[in-house]
Amino acid sequence: MQRVMLDGKDVVFLYPKTELDVVSAIKKHIERIQKTVRIPVVLVPEYLTYRQKEYLLREKIPFIVDGKQIYLLFMAVYLQERCDGERQNTESMLPSAQLLLLYYIYHGCGELLAGEAVDRLGFTPTSISRALRQLEEMGLIHTEKRGVQKVLLSEKNPEEMFATAKDYFRNPVKRVIYVPKAEMNEKLLISGYHALSEYSMLNSPTVIALVADSIAAWEGGILKTTAKF
Repeated sequence: MQRVMLDGKDVVFLYPKTELDVVSAIKKHIERIQKTVRIPVVLVPEYLTYRQKEYLLREKIPFIVDGKQIYLLFMAVYLQERCDGERQNTESMLPSAQLLLLYYIYHGCGELLAGEAVDRLGFTPTSISRALRQLEEMGLIHTEKRGVQKVLLSEKNPEEMFATAKDYFRNPVKRVIYVPKAEMNEKLLISGYHALSEYSMLNSPTVIALVADSIAAWEGGILKTTAKF
């Protein structure tokens, strides 16, 4: 917290050290501080998503985001440039956001603990935060904090979620090469129609499809082609 003067008015700036809590909790914290200091308290986060901004406006909580937003109801000031969540929906997903959303869809949508996704997908705290932020900005999910846990939420079922998100998905295949079976000296995961045939009644294709995060080991393959899907 920092005590400052705004146009001759005494106020307290409140700087969150972590990601913002749910707006109801923020409101209680601010009310508790205001009872002690008896002057206006202004929230000063590093960034705000569009949804967070709307919640703060709805609850009439003063806030400042450096270079982007100023909302000081007690001074009748509301200046807006652009909040972090207001991006063009034409952007494609980050790979981490796409993986997280697909896991969420396979999970059945509804509610999902972010911690579970971190454990299963091997995300770092930074990558999960970035992925969650982008999915919220795209309006695909929303999140809420329950204690120390963050929960993914959506009213959509898996079919509706996939239909909404499919235009944002990136093709994960960068390059395709054909290699003789005799040269395959590493165990790889099956993919494509070959993988689908393992989980359905679809016949397995003649050419087995495998996936690797790097194909440098097989640069001498018979035929190379750039993936175009």
